[in-house]
Amino acid sequence: MNDFFIAVYNGLIQTTWIEAIAVVMGIVSVWYSRKENILVFPTGIINTTLYIYLSYKGHLLGEASVNLYYTIMSVYGWYWWSRKKEDQVTNALQITNSNKNQIIQQVLVFIGFYAVLFFVLQYLKNNFAPDAIPWADALASASAYTAMWLMAKKKVESWIWWIITNITSIPLYFIKGYAFTSVQFIVLLILAIAGLITWNKKAKQKLTKASN
Repeated sequence: MNDFFIAVYNGLIQTTWIEAIAVVMGIVSVWYSRKENILVFPTGIINTTLYIYLSYKGHLLGEASVNLYYTIMSVYGWYWWSRKKEDQVTNALQITNSNKNQIIQQVLVFIGFYAVLFFVLQYLKNNFAPDAIPWADALASASAYTAMWLMAKKKVESWIWWIITNITSIPLYFIKGYAFTSVQFIVLLILAIAGLITWNKKAKQKLTKASN
């Protein structure tokens, strides 16, 4: 156990300013998303842009692709979250729960992402990146792809996929020497659980208002 904490301490000391800024922006972005605040996207774009570089450097090629996808989806989500109804006050896009068919679709999307990423990463591991960890990288990446897609649509279930991403990413980044990033994912895991609870309450409240 002492060796673990020593490794974490040494990793934190060796943290670069790029990783530090990326971590802070990542936590701030998730905090804003839990609050349903539009600032989730500009702060998130800073985070993902920096992690494209860090992931590529650490041979986490699946995570690099995820962060590129995050950046694109952040622009997409920024547009949809900023749209207003005719009253110019109420957000056009509201937090909602997924129905049964949507959940099945989400699982199929995840499986599709995982399968493609795993085989691509396995190929890269065999030929270009021997330090890659295909199954774990693909799991973290595929769940993140699914989560970001649902976050842009303000679906409560996005938080479930974020929880999977965070749990997988904690050891993945630690093994690659990004100790500060591992700590970030611990914080993000806590925020994701809180986000799931908060969004679920909001979805139920809006459903109750609509039925009255």
